[in-house]
Amino acid sequence: MTWFRHGAFLGAALTLAGCGGLSPDLGDPPKLFVLSPKSTYDETLPQVDWQLVVETPVAASGLNTTRIAVSRAPLTMEYFARANWTDRAPYMVQTLLIESFENTGKIVSVGRESVGLRSDYVLKTELREFEAVEESGRLHAHVRINAKLIKMPERSIIATHTADRKIPVDGRGMDSVVAAFDDALGKVMRRIVEWALSTPGPKLGRAP
Repeated sequence: MTWFRHGAFLGAALTLAGCGGLSPDLGDPPKLFVLSPKSTYDETLPQVDWQLVVETPVAASGLNTTRIAVSRAPLTMEYFARANWTDRAPYMVQTLLIESFENTGKIVSVGRESVGLRSDYVLKTELREFEAVEESGRLHAHVRINAKLIKMPERSIIATHTADRKIPVDGRGMDSVVAAFDDALGKVMRRIVEWALSTPGPKLGRAP
């Protein structure tokens, strides 16, 4: 018996995403969920003297939404009913990445492309996995982000990195699902932040 079959709330909570999206629902409005930035880092993380722009992550259309995705089979995607992120997933992740860089206290300036920051480097990311997945009858929150660090103004890629975490869901309610997402995304963001700050070296233009 799978987690879905004996998790009563999920039997009613999952709605298949067809071409036309979700059907109108006259029930309660969706509950909104938000994730948290990363704030704890390796003490040896270098202090850098350069500025960074974090671009909005690229994501497939199935993930470029406020809906919280769940996959029960390799070729299917569904969404939890009455449970949404507070923003589209790529924009939410961009904001959390910026805050995570700021929380290190190790970088001169970091922001999004729309603020007109004159950057020394640009972080381009792709949100490749951002859904709950069922494995062996249990849900896991799966987050995978591919990152490219680009030196400006040459726009040359100096390094690439993929961070991937899968965290089991402890419990059967949406709060437990979101807690697993928060843990998985936090670990992925920490890895990307530490990699990005360490790759060029602390002084501008000095690669390892």
